[in-house]
Amino acid sequence: MFLARAGWRTAITAQVPRRRIGSVRESGLPCVKRGDRGGCGNWGSRKHFFSSEPPRPADADTATGHVKEPDPGPPPPPPPNQDAGQSLLSKMVEAAATSFASIVVLGVGFGIAAYAYHKSYKYHVLEKMSNAFEPGDPVLELAAIGKNIPLSKTAAATHWIERPEQATVDAVVGGAGGGHYHLFIGEKGTGKSSMLLEAIRKIDGDGVAMLEAHADLEIFRIRLGKALDYEFHEDYIGGYFSERGPRDTTALLDIERALNKLEKVALRRRVKVGKPLVVIINQMHLIRDDDDGKDLIELLQQRAEQWAASNLVTMVFNSDDYWILERLKLLATRMEVLTILDLPKVQATAALKNYRQRYYGEAPSSEILGQIYDLVGGRLSFLNRIAKSDDMLLACHKIKEVEKTWFLNQCWILGEEMDDDVMDQQKWAAAAVVLATALVDKEQEMDSTYHPDDGHLLPSFPLHKAQEIMTRSDFVRALDRLNLFSITSDAQVRASSVPMHLAFREMVAVPGFRTHLQATIDRIAAIESLGRTRELVAKDLVLGGRYEIRKVPGGIDVMLKEGEKDGAEHGGGD
Repeated sequence: MFLARAGWRTAITAQVPRRRIGSVRESGLPCVKRGDRGGCGNWGSRKHFFSSEPPRPADADTATGHVKEPDPGPPPPPPPNQDAGQSLLSKMVEAAATSFASIVVLGVGFGIAAYAYHKSYKYHVLEKMSNAFEPGDPVLELAAIGKNIPLSKTAAATHWIERPEQATVDAVVGGAGGGHYHLFIGEKGTGKSSMLLEAIRKIDGDGVAMLEAHADLEIFRIRLGKALDYEFHEDYIGGYFSERGPRDTTALLDIERALNKLEKVALRRRVKVGKPLVVIINQMHLIRDDDDGKDLIELLQQRAEQWAASNLVTMVFNSDDYWILERLKLLATRMEVLTILDLPKVQATAALKNYRQRYYGEAPSSEILGQIYDLVGGRLSFLNRIAKSDDMLLACHKIKEVEKTWFLNQCWILGEEMDDDVMDQQKWAAAAVVLATALVDKEQEMDSTYHPDDGHLLPSFPLHKAQEIMTRSDFVRALDRLNLFSITSDAQVRASSVPMHLAFREMVAVPGFRTHLQATIDRIAAIESLGRTRELVAKDLVLGGRYEIRKVPGGIDVMLKEGEKDGAEHGGGD
Protein backbone atom coordinates (compact mmCIF):
# COMPACT_ATOMS: atom_id res chain seq x y z
CA MET A 1 0.00 0.00 0.00
CA PHE A 2 2.72 2.32 0.86
CA LEU A 3 4.51 1.66 -2.39
CA ALA A 4 1.37 2.27 -4.40
CA ARG A 5 0.88 5.70 -2.90
CA ALA A 6 4.46 6.68 -3.41
CA GLY A 7 4.32 5.71 -7.02
CA TRP A 8 1.17 7.76 -7.63
CA ARG A 9 2.74 10.86 -6.14
CA THR A 10 5.83 10.33 -8.29
CA ALA A 11 3.70 10.28 -11.41
CA ILE A 12 2.05 13.58 -10.57
CA THR A 13 5.38 15.20 -9.75
CA ALA A 14 6.82 14.15 -13.07
CA GLN A 15 4.10 15.91 -14.93
CA VAL A 16 4.85 19.24 -13.11
CA PRO A 17 8.59 19.75 -13.37
CA ARG A 18 8.71 23.08 -11.50
CA ARG A 19 7.55 23.10 -7.93
CA ARG A 20 7.62 25.70 -5.24
CA ILE A 21 6.91 25.46 -1.60
CA GLY A 22 3.74 27.23 -0.57
CA SER A 23 1.82 27.86 2.59
CA VAL A 24 -0.76 25.59 4.01
CA ARG A 25 -4.36 26.61 3.48
CA GLU A 26 -7.71 25.20 2.64
CA SER A 27 -7.80 24.26 -1.01
CA GLY A 28 -10.72 25.33 -3.07
CA LEU A 29 -9.61 23.29 -6.13
CA PRO A 30 -10.89 19.81 -6.76
CA CYS A 31 -8.73 17.16 -5.14
CA VAL A 32 -7.46 13.96 -6.64
CA LYS A 33 -8.39 10.72 -5.02
CA ARG A 34 -7.10 7.38 -5.78
CA GLY A 35 -9.39 5.48 -7.98
CA ASP A 36 -11.56 8.55 -8.60
CA ARG A 37 -9.93 11.72 -9.94
CA GLY A 38 -13.17 13.65 -9.86
CA GLY A 39 -13.81 13.35 -6.16
CA CYS A 40 -12.11 14.43 -2.95
CA GLY A 41 -13.09 11.56 -0.71
CA ASN A 42 -11.51 11.86 2.64
CA TRP A 43 -8.89 14.24 1.34
CA GLY A 44 -11.29 17.10 0.72
CA SER A 45 -10.99 18.25 4.26
CA ARG A 46 -7.25 17.79 4.49
CA LYS A 47 -4.70 20.49 4.06
CA HIS A 48 -2.16 20.27 1.29
CA PHE A 49 0.63 22.25 -0.25
CA PHE A 50 -0.16 24.14 -3.49
CA SER A 51 1.94 25.97 -6.00
CA SER A 52 2.29 29.72 -6.09
CA GLU A 53 1.60 29.70 -9.81
CA PRO A 54 -1.85 30.82 -10.91
CA PRO A 55 -4.36 28.03 -10.75
CA ARG A 56 -5.56 26.37 -13.85
CA PRO A 57 -9.05 27.03 -15.02
CA ALA A 58 -11.74 24.71 -13.85
CA ASP A 59 -12.40 23.44 -17.34
CA ALA A 60 -8.75 22.59 -18.02
CA ASP A 61 -7.68 19.02 -18.51
CA THR A 62 -5.70 17.98 -15.50
CA ALA A 63 -3.76 15.41 -17.46
CA THR A 64 -2.68 17.48 -20.43
CA GLY A 65 -3.18 21.09 -19.09
CA HIS A 66 -4.99 22.19 -22.24
CA VAL A 67 -7.77 24.79 -21.76
CA LYS A 68 -11.13 24.19 -23.29
CA GLU A 69 -12.92 26.79 -25.33
CA PRO A 70 -15.25 28.95 -23.13
CA ASP A 71 -18.97 28.79 -23.72
CA PRO A 72 -20.61 31.95 -25.10
CA GLY A 73 -21.99 33.93 -22.15
CA PRO A 74 -24.97 36.34 -21.88
CA PRO A 75 -25.17 39.41 -24.14
CA PRO A 76 -23.05 42.43 -23.13
CA PRO A 77 -24.61 45.00 -20.75
CA PRO A 78 -25.88 48.36 -22.10
CA PRO A 79 -23.54 51.35 -22.30
CA PRO A 80 -22.70 52.82 -18.91
CA ASN A 81 -23.83 56.37 -19.91
CA GLN A 82 -27.37 55.23 -20.56
CA ASP A 83 -27.79 53.68 -17.08
CA ALA A 84 -26.19 56.73 -15.44
CA GLY A 85 -28.61 59.12 -17.17
CA GLN A 86 -31.64 57.12 -16.18
CA SER A 87 -30.51 56.84 -12.56
CA LEU A 88 -29.76 60.61 -12.31
CA LEU A 89 -33.20 61.53 -13.66
CA SER A 90 -34.96 59.20 -11.26
CA LYS A 91 -32.95 60.57 -8.35
CA MET A 92 -33.85 64.16 -9.33
CA VAL A 93 -37.54 63.31 -9.51
CA GLU A 94 -37.35 61.54 -6.19
CA ALA A 95 -35.56 64.49 -4.53
CA ALA A 96 -38.03 66.98 -5.99
CA ALA A 97 -41.00 64.94 -4.81
CA THR A 98 -39.51 64.68 -1.34
CA SER A 99 -38.85 68.42 -1.15
CA PHE A 100 -42.31 69.28 -2.42
CA ALA A 101 -43.92 66.98 0.11
CA SER A 102 -41.86 68.52 2.89
CA ILE A 103 -42.81 72.03 1.82
CA VAL A 104 -46.47 71.11 1.62
CA VAL A 105 -46.41 69.57 5.08
CA LEU A 106 -44.60 72.56 6.57
CA GLY A 107 -46.83 75.05 4.76
CA VAL A 108 -50.01 73.34 5.84
CA GLY A 109 -48.70 73.11 9.39
CA PHE A 110 -47.72 76.76 9.54
CA GLY A 111 -50.99 77.77 7.92
CA ILE A 112 -53.09 75.87 10.40
CA ALA A 113 -51.04 77.23 13.31
CA ALA A 114 -51.26 80.82 11.99
CA TYR A 115 -55.01 80.53 11.44
CA ALA A 116 -55.51 79.13 14.92
CA TYR A 117 -53.38 81.91 16.45
CA HIS A 118 -55.23 84.59 14.49
CA LYS A 119 -58.64 83.33 15.56
CA SER A 120 -57.59 82.90 19.16
CA TYR A 121 -56.06 86.39 19.19
CA LYS A 122 -59.29 87.96 17.94
CA TYR A 123 -61.28 86.05 20.51
CA HIS A 124 -58.88 87.14 23.24
CA VAL A 125 -59.19 90.80 22.15
CA LEU A 126 -62.97 90.71 22.44
CA GLU A 127 -62.78 88.99 25.81
CA LYS A 128 -60.39 91.62 27.16
CA MET A 129 -62.61 94.44 25.94
CA SER A 130 -65.64 92.78 27.50
CA ASN A 131 -63.81 92.64 30.84
CA ALA A 132 -63.24 96.41 30.61
CA PHE A 133 -66.99 96.90 31.14
CA GLU A 134 -67.30 94.52 34.07
CA PRO A 135 -68.01 95.96 37.55
CA GLY A 136 -65.06 97.76 39.10
CA ASP A 137 -63.51 100.69 37.28
CA PRO A 138 -59.94 101.95 37.92
CA VAL A 139 -61.22 105.50 37.44
CA LEU A 140 -63.27 105.17 40.63
CA GLU A 141 -60.29 103.95 42.62
CA LEU A 142 -58.10 106.83 41.42
CA ALA A 143 -60.82 109.36 42.17
CA ALA A 144 -61.40 107.94 45.65
CA ILE A 145 -57.68 107.99 46.44
CA GLY A 146 -57.24 111.54 45.12
CA LYS A 147 -60.14 112.93 47.13
CA ASN A 148 -59.65 110.72 50.20
CA ILE A 149 -63.19 109.37 49.84
CA PRO A 150 -64.14 105.87 50.90
CA LEU A 151 -65.28 103.83 47.93
CA SER A 152 -68.70 102.76 49.19
CA LYS A 153 -72.28 103.31 48.22
CA THR A 154 -72.92 105.43 51.30
CA ALA A 155 -70.22 107.98 50.57
CA ALA A 156 -72.54 110.39 48.79
CA ALA A 157 -74.49 111.23 51.93
CA THR A 158 -71.46 112.64 53.73
CA HIS A 159 -68.92 113.60 51.08
CA TRP A 160 -70.93 114.80 48.11
CA ILE A 161 -73.40 117.58 47.31
CA GLU A 162 -76.44 116.41 45.40
CA ARG A 163 -76.98 118.69 42.41
CA PRO A 164 -80.35 119.00 40.63
CA GLU A 165 -78.83 117.45 37.51
CA GLN A 166 -77.53 114.38 39.36
CA ALA A 167 -80.65 112.32 38.70
CA THR A 168 -80.37 112.95 34.96
CA VAL A 169 -76.70 112.02 34.96
CA ASP A 170 -77.44 108.84 36.93
CA ALA A 171 -80.02 107.78 34.36
CA VAL A 172 -77.66 108.41 31.44
CA VAL A 173 -74.70 106.58 32.99
CA GLY A 174 -76.93 103.73 34.14
CA GLY A 175 -77.94 103.01 30.54
CA ALA A 176 -81.50 104.35 30.79
CA GLY A 177 -80.87 107.13 28.28
CA GLY A 178 -80.95 104.91 25.19
CA GLY A 179 -81.63 106.34 21.76
CA HIS A 180 -79.53 109.48 22.39
CA TYR A 181 -76.00 110.63 23.03
CA HIS A 182 -75.28 113.49 25.39
CA LEU A 183 -73.14 116.60 25.72
CA PHE A 184 -72.53 118.04 29.18
CA ILE A 185 -71.38 121.64 28.92
CA GLY A 186 -70.59 124.22 31.58
CA GLU A 187 -67.88 126.42 33.04
CA LYS A 188 -64.76 124.97 34.57
CA GLY A 189 -65.27 123.86 38.17
CA THR A 190 -69.06 123.47 38.15
CA GLY A 191 -68.91 119.76 39.04
CA LYS A 192 -69.51 117.99 35.70
CA SER A 193 -66.79 115.38 36.12
CA SER A 194 -67.67 114.86 39.79
CA MET A 195 -71.28 114.10 38.91
CA LEU A 196 -70.15 111.57 36.29
CA LEU A 197 -67.84 109.85 38.79
CA GLU A 198 -70.62 109.76 41.36
CA ALA A 199 -72.98 108.16 38.86
CA ILE A 200 -70.33 105.57 37.94
CA ARG A 201 -69.71 104.81 41.63
CA LYS A 202 -73.39 104.08 42.22
CA ILE A 203 -73.34 101.25 39.68
CA ASP A 204 -69.74 100.20 40.42
CA GLY A 205 -68.70 100.96 36.86
CA ASP A 206 -70.80 98.17 35.37
CA GLY A 207 -70.99 98.69 31.61
CA VAL A 208 -69.13 102.04 31.70
CA ALA A 209 -65.75 103.14 30.35
CA MET A 210 -64.32 106.64 30.86
CA LEU A 211 -61.30 108.38 29.37
CA GLU A 212 -59.77 111.86 29.22
CA ALA A 213 -59.42 113.60 25.85
CA HIS A 214 -56.13 115.12 24.67
CA ALA A 215 -54.99 117.45 21.92
CA ASP A 216 -52.51 114.89 20.53
CA LEU A 217 -54.26 112.10 18.61
CA GLU A 218 -51.60 109.55 19.56
CA ILE A 219 -52.14 110.20 23.26
CA PHE A 220 -55.90 110.10 22.72
CA ARG A 221 -55.45 106.73 21.01
CA ILE A 222 -53.47 105.34 23.94
CA ARG A 223 -56.02 106.57 26.47
CA LEU A 224 -58.86 105.05 24.47
CA GLY A 225 -57.00 101.75 24.35
CA LYS A 226 -56.43 101.85 28.10
CA ALA A 227 -60.10 102.52 28.81
CA LEU A 228 -61.24 99.71 26.49
CA ASP A 229 -58.32 97.35 27.30
CA TYR A 230 -57.36 97.25 23.64
CA GLU A 231 -53.75 97.02 22.44
CA PHE A 232 -54.27 98.10 18.80
CA HIS A 233 -52.51 94.91 17.56
CA GLU A 234 -49.26 96.03 19.18
CA ASP A 235 -48.93 92.59 20.80
CA TYR A 236 -49.86 90.75 17.60
CA ILE A 237 -46.90 88.60 16.50
CA GLY A 238 -48.48 87.63 13.17
CA GLY A 239 -47.13 90.87 11.75
CA TYR A 240 -43.60 89.46 11.92
CA PHE A 241 -44.35 87.23 8.92
CA SER A 242 -45.88 89.93 6.70
CA GLU A 243 -44.53 92.98 4.92
CA ARG A 244 -46.86 95.38 6.75
CA GLY A 245 -48.37 94.80 10.12
CA PRO A 246 -51.84 96.02 11.14
CA ARG A 247 -50.24 98.74 13.31
CA ASP A 248 -48.62 100.54 10.33
CA THR A 249 -51.26 103.26 10.17
CA THR A 250 -52.37 106.60 11.66
CA ALA A 251 -53.84 107.30 15.07
CA LEU A 252 -57.24 108.11 13.59
CA LEU A 253 -57.45 104.72 11.86
CA ASP A 254 -56.46 103.01 15.12
CA ILE A 255 -59.31 104.80 16.87
CA GLU A 256 -61.67 103.59 14.14
CA ARG A 257 -60.45 99.99 14.66
CA ALA A 258 -61.00 100.27 18.41
CA LEU A 259 -64.55 101.50 17.86
CA ASN A 260 -65.19 98.58 15.50
CA LYS A 261 -64.14 96.14 18.22
CA LEU A 262 -66.29 98.03 20.72
CA GLU A 263 -69.28 97.58 18.46
CA LYS A 264 -68.79 93.80 18.43
CA VAL A 265 -68.51 93.74 22.22
CA ALA A 266 -71.66 95.85 22.52
CA LEU A 267 -73.59 93.41 20.31
CA ARG A 268 -72.52 90.45 22.45
CA ARG A 269 -73.27 92.26 25.71
CA ARG A 270 -76.63 93.48 24.46
CA VAL A 271 -77.80 89.86 24.14
CA LYS A 272 -76.73 89.06 27.73
CA VAL A 273 -77.56 92.28 29.62
CA GLY A 274 -80.14 94.01 27.47
CA LYS A 275 -78.90 97.59 27.90
CA PRO A 276 -76.34 99.70 26.05
CA LEU A 277 -72.75 100.29 27.05
CA VAL A 278 -71.72 103.79 28.14
CA VAL A 279 -68.51 105.46 26.95
CA ILE A 280 -67.64 108.82 28.56
CA ILE A 281 -65.08 111.16 26.97
CA ASN A 282 -64.14 113.85 29.45
CA GLN A 283 -62.60 117.28 28.69
CA MET A 284 -63.50 117.36 25.02
CA HIS A 285 -62.45 121.01 24.89
CA LEU A 286 -58.80 119.90 25.02
CA ILE A 287 -59.05 118.69 21.42
CA ARG A 288 -57.47 121.23 19.09
CA ASP A 289 -59.71 123.28 16.85
CA ASP A 290 -57.82 122.27 13.68
CA ASP A 291 -58.27 119.76 10.88
CA ASP A 292 -57.13 116.76 12.94
CA GLY A 293 -59.35 117.74 15.86
CA LYS A 294 -62.36 118.25 13.61
CA ASP A 295 -61.79 114.86 11.98
CA LEU A 296 -61.66 113.18 15.38
CA ILE A 297 -64.87 114.89 16.56
CA GLU A 298 -66.61 113.96 13.31
CA LEU A 299 -65.55 110.32 13.71
CA LEU A 300 -66.79 110.15 17.31
CA GLN A 301 -70.07 111.84 16.45
CA GLN A 302 -70.76 109.50 13.54
CA ARG A 303 -70.34 106.52 15.84
CA ALA A 304 -72.46 108.18 18.52
CA GLU A 305 -75.29 108.79 16.05
CA GLN A 306 -75.14 105.23 14.71
CA TRP A 307 -75.02 103.59 18.16
CA ALA A 308 -77.76 105.82 19.54
CA ALA A 309 -80.05 104.77 16.68
CA SER A 310 -79.38 101.07 17.37
CA ASN A 311 -79.27 101.52 21.17
CA LEU A 312 -75.89 99.77 21.39
CA VAL A 313 -73.63 102.36 23.02
CA THR A 314 -74.43 105.67 24.70
CA MET A 315 -71.69 108.24 24.13
CA VAL A 316 -71.29 111.05 26.67
CA PHE A 317 -69.15 114.09 25.83
CA ASN A 318 -68.08 116.52 28.54
CA SER A 319 -66.78 119.98 27.61
CA ASP A 320 -66.07 123.40 29.11
CA ASP A 321 -66.05 125.37 25.84
CA TYR A 322 -68.81 126.40 23.51
CA TRP A 323 -67.02 125.58 20.26
CA ILE A 324 -67.51 121.84 20.88
CA LEU A 325 -71.26 122.41 20.88
CA GLU A 326 -70.99 124.41 17.66
CA ARG A 327 -69.02 121.63 16.00
CA LEU A 328 -71.37 118.85 17.11
CA LYS A 329 -74.45 120.84 16.20
CA LEU A 330 -73.58 120.63 12.51
CA LEU A 331 -74.42 116.90 12.29
CA ALA A 332 -76.47 116.35 15.45
CA THR A 333 -79.84 114.62 15.16
CA ARG A 334 -79.94 112.54 18.38
CA MET A 335 -77.81 114.72 20.67
CA GLU A 336 -79.12 116.05 23.96
CA VAL A 337 -77.38 118.94 25.70
CA LEU A 338 -77.25 119.29 29.48
CA THR A 339 -76.01 122.63 30.79
CA ILE A 340 -74.26 122.59 34.18
CA LEU A 341 -74.27 126.01 35.87
CA ASP A 342 -73.19 127.34 39.25
CA LEU A 343 -75.21 126.25 42.24
CA PRO A 344 -78.03 128.51 43.42
CA LYS A 345 -77.53 130.30 46.71
CA VAL A 346 -79.39 127.81 48.92
CA GLN A 347 -77.53 124.78 47.58
CA ALA A 348 -74.19 126.63 47.48
CA THR A 349 -74.35 127.58 51.14
CA ALA A 350 -75.37 124.02 52.03
CA ALA A 351 -72.43 122.67 50.07
CA LEU A 352 -70.01 125.05 51.80
CA LYS A 353 -71.39 124.09 55.19
CA ASN A 354 -70.97 120.40 54.37
CA TYR A 355 -67.39 120.92 53.16
CA ARG A 356 -66.47 122.93 56.26
CA GLN A 357 -67.95 120.29 58.53
CA ARG A 358 -65.91 117.62 56.76
CA TYR A 359 -62.56 119.44 56.89
CA TYR A 360 -62.74 121.31 60.22
CA GLY A 361 -65.71 119.83 62.02
CA GLU A 362 -67.39 123.23 62.45
CA ALA A 363 -70.64 124.72 61.16
CA PRO A 364 -70.30 128.34 59.88
CA SER A 365 -73.07 130.81 60.56
CA SER A 366 -75.60 131.78 57.93
CA GLU A 367 -74.19 135.32 57.81
CA ILE A 368 -70.69 134.09 56.97
CA LEU A 369 -72.06 131.70 54.38
CA GLY A 370 -74.02 134.51 52.74
CA GLN A 371 -70.97 136.79 52.57
CA ILE A 372 -68.90 134.04 50.98
CA TYR A 373 -71.57 133.41 48.35
CA ASP A 374 -71.74 137.10 47.52
CA LEU A 375 -67.99 137.08 46.80
CA VAL A 376 -67.53 133.82 44.85
CA GLY A 377 -71.00 132.61 43.88
CA GLY A 378 -71.93 128.95 43.63
CA ARG A 379 -68.85 127.56 41.86
CA LEU A 380 -68.05 124.23 43.53
CA SER A 381 -64.31 124.45 42.93
CA PHE A 382 -64.18 127.82 44.70
CA LEU A 383 -66.33 126.61 47.58
CA ASN A 384 -64.15 123.56 48.13
CA ARG A 385 -61.01 125.69 48.13
CA ILE A 386 -62.51 128.16 50.60
CA ALA A 387 -63.71 125.42 52.94
CA LYS A 388 -60.12 124.12 53.25
CA SER A 389 -58.67 127.53 54.22
CA ASP A 390 -58.35 128.88 57.73
CA ASP A 391 -59.75 132.33 56.91
CA MET A 392 -62.62 131.82 54.47
CA LEU A 393 -63.29 135.51 53.75
CA LEU A 394 -59.62 136.15 53.00
CA ALA A 395 -59.64 133.18 50.63
CA CYS A 396 -62.61 134.74 48.81
CA HIS A 397 -60.71 137.98 48.19
CA LYS A 398 -57.67 136.04 47.00
CA ILE A 399 -59.79 134.18 44.44
CA LYS A 400 -61.13 137.49 43.12
CA GLU A 401 -57.63 138.94 42.84
CA VAL A 402 -56.42 135.86 40.99
CA GLU A 403 -59.24 136.20 38.47
CA LYS A 404 -58.58 139.90 38.02
CA THR A 405 -54.85 139.37 37.55
CA TRP A 406 -55.51 136.68 34.95
CA PHE A 407 -57.73 139.01 32.94
CA LEU A 408 -55.35 141.98 33.11
CA ASN A 409 -52.34 139.87 32.15
CA GLN A 410 -54.15 138.64 29.07
CA CYS A 411 -56.12 141.68 27.96
CA TRP A 412 -54.80 144.94 29.42
CA ILE A 413 -54.64 147.92 27.04
CA LEU A 414 -51.52 150.07 26.54
CA GLY A 415 -52.96 153.52 25.79
CA GLU A 416 -51.98 156.16 23.23
CA GLU A 417 -48.23 155.50 23.60
CA MET A 418 -48.66 152.03 22.21
CA ASP A 419 -46.09 150.87 19.67
CA ASP A 420 -47.38 149.88 16.28
CA ASP A 421 -45.71 146.44 16.48
CA VAL A 422 -48.21 145.23 19.11
CA MET A 423 -51.28 146.48 17.30
CA ASP A 424 -52.63 142.99 16.53
CA GLN A 425 -52.49 141.92 20.16
CA GLN A 426 -54.00 145.21 21.28
CA LYS A 427 -56.92 144.79 18.91
CA TRP A 428 -57.74 141.56 20.71
CA ALA A 429 -57.19 143.09 24.18
CA ALA A 430 -59.21 146.22 23.42
CA ALA A 431 -62.11 144.11 22.16
CA ALA A 432 -62.12 142.09 25.42
CA VAL A 433 -62.01 145.24 27.57
CA VAL A 434 -64.81 146.84 25.55
CA LEU A 435 -66.98 143.75 26.09
CA ALA A 436 -66.22 143.69 29.83
CA THR A 437 -67.14 147.39 30.06
CA ALA A 438 -70.39 146.76 28.21
CA LEU A 439 -71.31 143.95 30.65
CA VAL A 440 -70.73 146.25 33.61
CA ASP A 441 -72.76 149.00 32.00
CA LYS A 442 -75.65 146.63 31.30
CA GLU A 443 -76.14 146.12 35.04
CA GLN A 444 -77.61 149.61 35.12
CA GLU A 445 -80.29 148.50 32.66
CA MET A 446 -81.26 145.35 34.54
CA ASP A 447 -84.15 145.33 36.98
CA SER A 448 -82.28 143.14 39.45
CA THR A 449 -78.84 141.56 39.63
CA TYR A 450 -79.46 139.45 42.75
CA HIS A 451 -82.21 137.03 43.76
CA PRO A 452 -82.71 136.01 47.40
CA ASP A 453 -82.93 132.30 46.55
CA ASP A 454 -81.14 131.97 43.22
CA GLY A 455 -78.35 134.40 44.04
CA HIS A 456 -76.38 136.31 41.40
CA LEU A 457 -77.95 137.21 38.06
CA LEU A 458 -74.97 138.05 35.87
CA PRO A 459 -75.55 140.36 32.89
CA SER A 460 -75.07 138.78 29.47
CA PHE A 461 -75.35 139.48 25.76
CA PRO A 462 -76.41 137.23 22.91
CA LEU A 463 -73.44 135.95 20.96
CA HIS A 464 -74.18 138.00 17.87
CA LYS A 465 -74.59 141.14 19.96
CA ALA A 466 -71.28 140.51 21.72
CA GLN A 467 -69.58 140.18 18.34
CA GLU A 468 -71.11 143.50 17.30
CA ILE A 469 -69.82 145.20 20.46
CA MET A 470 -66.34 143.85 19.88
CA THR A 471 -66.54 144.64 16.12
CA ARG A 472 -64.96 141.23 15.57
CA SER A 473 -66.54 137.80 15.22
CA ASP A 474 -63.48 135.64 15.87
CA PHE A 475 -62.31 136.93 19.25
CA VAL A 476 -65.09 135.84 21.58
CA ARG A 477 -64.48 132.07 21.16
CA ALA A 478 -60.80 132.50 21.97
CA LEU A 479 -61.77 134.43 25.10
CA ASP A 480 -64.06 131.57 26.07
CA ARG A 481 -61.15 129.10 25.82
CA LEU A 482 -59.10 131.30 28.17
CA ASN A 483 -61.95 131.29 30.74
CA LEU A 484 -62.22 135.08 30.61
CA PHE A 485 -65.78 135.01 29.32
CA SER A 486 -68.27 132.19 29.11
CA ILE A 487 -70.63 131.23 26.29
CA THR A 488 -73.56 129.22 27.59
CA SER A 489 -75.38 126.51 25.68
CA ASP A 490 -78.06 129.02 24.65
CA ALA A 491 -75.37 131.32 23.14
CA GLN A 492 -75.27 133.93 25.91
CA VAL A 493 -71.94 135.68 26.60
CA ARG A 494 -71.11 136.74 30.15
CA ALA A 495 -68.25 136.76 32.64
CA SER A 496 -66.76 133.32 33.31
CA SER A 497 -67.56 133.50 37.04
CA VAL A 498 -68.82 135.78 39.78
CA PRO A 499 -65.27 136.75 40.90
CA MET A 500 -64.42 137.61 37.28
CA HIS A 501 -67.45 139.88 37.00
CA LEU A 502 -66.50 141.58 40.27
CA ALA A 503 -63.04 142.10 38.76
CA PHE A 504 -64.71 143.77 35.74
CA ARG A 505 -66.48 146.15 38.11
CA GLU A 506 -63.26 147.12 39.86
CA MET A 507 -61.44 147.63 36.57
CA VAL A 508 -64.12 149.89 35.12
CA ALA A 509 -64.39 151.86 38.39
CA VAL A 510 -60.71 152.93 38.26
CA PRO A 511 -60.48 156.74 37.65
CA GLY A 512 -59.46 157.56 34.08
CA PHE A 513 -60.16 154.05 32.81
CA ARG A 514 -62.60 155.06 30.07
CA THR A 515 -60.24 157.80 28.87
CA HIS A 516 -57.41 155.28 28.74
CA LEU A 517 -59.60 152.84 26.81
CA GLN A 518 -60.62 155.51 24.31
CA ALA A 519 -56.99 156.57 23.81
CA THR A 520 -56.07 152.98 23.03
CA ILE A 521 -58.88 152.68 20.53
CA ASP A 522 -57.85 155.99 18.86
CA ARG A 523 -54.23 154.83 18.66
CA ILE A 524 -55.29 151.56 17.01
CA ALA A 525 -57.38 153.52 14.52
CA ALA A 526 -54.47 155.88 13.78
CA ILE A 527 -52.08 153.00 13.15
CA GLU A 528 -54.58 151.34 10.86
CA SER A 529 -55.16 154.65 9.03
CA LEU A 530 -51.43 155.10 8.65
CA GLY A 531 -51.20 151.65 7.17
CA ARG A 532 -53.89 152.54 4.63
CA THR A 533 -52.28 155.88 3.68
CA ARG A 534 -50.07 156.20 0.59
CA GLU A 535 -47.51 159.00 0.31
CA LEU A 536 -47.02 160.76 -3.05
CA VAL A 537 -43.76 162.66 -3.53
CA ALA A 538 -43.62 165.33 -6.30
CA LYS A 539 -40.21 166.00 -7.84
CA ASP A 540 -38.71 168.27 -10.51
CA LEU A 541 -40.89 171.24 -9.50
CA VAL A 542 -38.50 174.08 -10.37
CA LEU A 543 -39.00 177.63 -11.61
CA GLY A 544 -42.59 177.69 -10.40
CA GLY A 545 -43.63 174.37 -11.99
CA ARG A 546 -46.64 172.55 -10.65
CA TYR A 547 -48.76 169.43 -11.08
CA GLU A 548 -52.31 169.67 -12.29
CA ILE A 549 -54.41 166.73 -11.10
CA ARG A 550 -57.91 166.35 -12.36
CA LYS A 551 -60.43 163.59 -12.43
CA VAL A 552 -61.32 162.27 -15.82
CA PRO A 553 -63.70 159.51 -16.84
CA GLY A 554 -62.06 156.23 -15.97
CA GLY A 555 -59.35 157.58 -13.67
CA ILE A 556 -57.20 160.55 -12.68
CA ASP A 557 -55.11 162.71 -15.03
CA VAL A 558 -51.81 164.12 -13.69
CA MET A 559 -50.01 166.75 -15.74
CA LEU A 560 -46.80 168.65 -15.01
CA LYS A 561 -46.94 172.35 -15.88
CA GLU A 562 -43.57 174.03 -16.02
CA GLY A 563 -43.01 177.57 -14.70
CA GLU A 564 -42.14 180.62 -16.83
CA LYS A 565 -38.51 181.38 -17.51
CA ASP A 566 -37.05 184.75 -16.43
CA GLY A 567 -36.91 187.71 -18.81
CA ALA A 568 -33.18 187.38 -19.41
CA GLU A 569 -33.65 184.12 -21.18
CA HIS A 570 -36.68 185.22 -23.32
CA GLY A 571 -35.64 188.43 -24.86
CA GLY A 572 -32.71 190.73 -25.32
CA GLY A 573 -32.13 194.14 -23.90
CA ASP A 574 -32.57 197.54 -25.51
